[in-house]
This record gives sequence, C-alpha cells and structure tokens, in this order.
Amino acid sequence: MTERIEQRFAELRKHGRKGLIPFVTAGDPIPDATVAIMHALVAAGADLIELGVPYSDPVADGPTIQHSSERAIARGVGIERILAWVAEFRATDATTPIVLMGYLNPIEIYGYARFAEQARAAGVDGVLIVDVPVEESGSVERLRDAGIRQIFLVAPTTTELRLAAIRKQAQGFVYYVSFAGITGATQLDPVEVRRRVDHIKQGGDIPVAVGFGVRDAATAVTVSASADAVVIGSALVARLAEAEDAESAVSVARDFLAPIREALDLAAAA
Repeated sequence: MTERIEQRFAELRKHGRKGLIPFVTAGDPIPDATVAIMHALVAAGADLIELGVPYSDPVADGPTIQHSSERAIARGVGIERILAWVAEFRATDATTPIVLMGYLNPIEIYGYARFAEQARAAGVDGVLIVDVPVEESGSVERLRDAGIRQIFLVAPTTTELRLAAIRKQAQGFVYYVSFAGITGATQLDPVEVRRRVDHIKQGGDIPVAVGFGVRDAATAVTVSASADAVVIGSALVARLAEAEDAESAVSVARDFLAPIREALDLAAAA
C-alpha cells in the first residue's frame, strides 16, 4: 500500500507548511514535455501533482481546462501514455505523490482491473474521479483494493449526510471546491472557505485541500489560512498553453509556481 500522500501531509504538518498542489493536463501543451514539466513543478515547490486525464466531456471544467483536454486528445494522449509518463517520472522521483484527476469513462473503457494494476505499478498514488460521488464509490473498489487512494470532492452544496459518508471513507485528503461552479472562475470568498473547511474537519483529521478560484500567490495565501493545501490549475494550464516548445513549457511551469511556493512559506513563517 502506497502511503506517499499521507507521508507528505505528515511532513507538511511537522514543519508547519502548507501544501502546494498544481494541476496540469497530461500531454498539454506538448506531450513529450509532460514528465519534464512534472519535475519542474516539483523543483519549484510542488508537494503533490494532480495530473489531468484528458476527456472529451469534462463537465466540471471551465474553458481553459476543456481546451487543454481537447488539445491532448487530438495528440493521441490516453491512459496508457499517461501511466508510462508516471512510471518515467517515478524513475527519478520516488516521493512526490501523483493523483490522476478526471472522469470515470476513460477508466471504465480501459478496464478497472487493468487500470488498477497498471496504475499501481506505474506509481500512481490516488485518483480523483469527478463524476463518482461517495455513494457510487463501490464502482472503483478495485482501485482502492490496489492501494490507490480515492480522493473525494466536497462542495459548498454538499449535504450533511453526504459529508458524513465522505468523512467515513476519505483517503489521502479531501478536495474542497471553494464555490459552486466550474474550474477557472474567480468567486473566492475567504470567510466562507474558512467556515466550510473548519466544518469538514470536524470529527476527523483528514487534510483538506482547496481548489477552484486559486489563481496566484495572493489567493493561494488567502486560502492557506484555513486549508492544509491549495490547488492551482486553470491559471497554470492557461500559461502553459502559450508555450511553443518543451523548453519554454518547463520554464513556464517553474516560473509560475516558484513565487507561489515562496509566498506560502513566508505566510506560514509570519
């Protein structure tokens, strides 16, 4: 059973730091640069990487991530290539947790048993399947049995009954969606985020990462006041889309994330 996610959050707590979780779409903007981008993000201060699995109908995502999925699919990026990239990444990084984020359909088509076995062997630590709520988590039981953590989403509209079920089944961390909407929007309410994060943590010690609406160092610091980690996706994906080659994509990833890491560390030390 891999425990990289738990170990990473334990290290963060021990040192009084907040986690930084960048999201990138696998294969975008340049498929062959994916592993180099992942390493650049770690070098710039990423504590965990969310690697998006391209899907043709990403209903929870805004235009930025939707377009990144379209570009990756057009270049032939699918689960098999993504798992190969994770394995390549693992050859030189055995500690940074990797969570695949996406939708159920690609996994179902690939085959649950096949995906569980190969994802585990490649070094995947968790999956966040947007369209599999806690009530349907039995559909991916093979993944959990293989030691792959199932990360659940909690939203402002999550009912108390569903939240109780999530607290009971949560693994690794809980991803709190900071507002009811799609990725890439800017409706961040720090007071409400703090209230909801505190409520999610009641009765347990599962780490809470907050995403949606985090777009720069300032918003990351604001969210980190209550969250254990911040997730930043659309803003990074948009910047990467401008890269013309692998070298520039790596530079964009590094230069985008490093100031956010610095700001989080300064805020934690204040």
